[in-house]
Amino acid sequence: MLVLGIESSCDETGVAIYDTDKGLLLAHRLHSQIDLHAAYGGVVPELASRDHIRRLPLLLREVLEASGLVLGDIDAIAYTAGPGLAGALLVGASVAEALGVALEVPVLPVHHLEGHLLSPLLSAKPPTFPFVALLVSGGHTQLMRVAGVGDYVLLGETVDDAAGEAFDKTAKLIGLGYPGGPALAKLALQGMPGRFKLPRPMLHSKDFDFSFSGLKTAVLTAATAPDFRDEDKADLAAEFQAAAVEVLVAKSMAALRHTGLKQLVVAGGVGANLALRAQLDAAAAKRKAAVYYPELELCTDNGAMIAFAGALRFAAGEQGGEGDGRFAVRPRWSLQEIVPPVAA
Repeated sequence: MLVLGIESSCDETGVAIYDTDKGLLLAHRLHSQIDLHAAYGGVVPELASRDHIRRLPLLLREVLEASGLVLGDIDAIAYTAGPGLAGALLVGASVAEALGVALEVPVLPVHHLEGHLLSPLLSAKPPTFPFVALLVSGGHTQLMRVAGVGDYVLLGETVDDAAGEAFDKTAKLIGLGYPGGPALAKLALQGMPGRFKLPRPMLHSKDFDFSFSGLKTAVLTAATAPDFRDEDKADLAAEFQAAAVEVLVAKSMAALRHTGLKQLVVAGGVGANLALRAQLDAAAAKRKAAVYYPELELCTDNGAMIAFAGALRFAAGEQGGEGDGRFAVRPRWSLQEIVPPVAA
């Protein structure tokens, strides 16, 4: 089965084709809207939706050419139905459903976070079920026990800001550009953690929940102090990153101890952070556990993870819709509502 995947939940447009027979991602293309939104310091939903409209046909053509296929070769379509920006989701959903009608192939709505959660399985050395997953992105920070496709148990999550959101907001507080997270991580390389003393929220809470709003407030207090200078920004960035990473690592290791599992999967945009990767690898090695990441190019939102998640569900017997053009997106959609694939 050749599965076309479409991602348009926020500010990246992704299209990919996955071959279930070969177990291979044939092609994927991704367009980032960073330049489009940079002038506004954040994502403008209307602009995001309009850009998805412009980009999707071009990316679709590119993945077909790269894989040596024509549109009629596609056997099924998967698209991100939520969570995300309503208008952006509607663009991807409408394209997917229209193609389903035209090609008379099944169409399957996919949960965006399930795509992230399963994306490390696309790596050259994938994990096996069951494993603990750390979903860490601009919109979500969660620890899950994953026993199979659709079999997810929430262990803990952020009670306020997501880790990626805290990175972006902290970057803005100290005068860095958009997108803030990568800019802050780059600046942190030039700084020395420890000079500023920032809190490690909920580090000793004896549960698996996170909190990052207090850490962000502590950064604001430090950055607005009368004696704070531009040359202090690198040290503050380094201390913020050290604090956030310490909490993420500690909670992840606690989840491994709690479940008795030896595999940790890290997914989501913050999973590309090199400091986080280094410290997770070191902490896991002490526990004789392994950490798995998606390829760096698949850490951000992308069509490959949606094609793959859809392919796994189709392969398990899930039928999807009949391409009748009727659909609904879910801007708010809890991962806890996801169930294992159901064969017809």
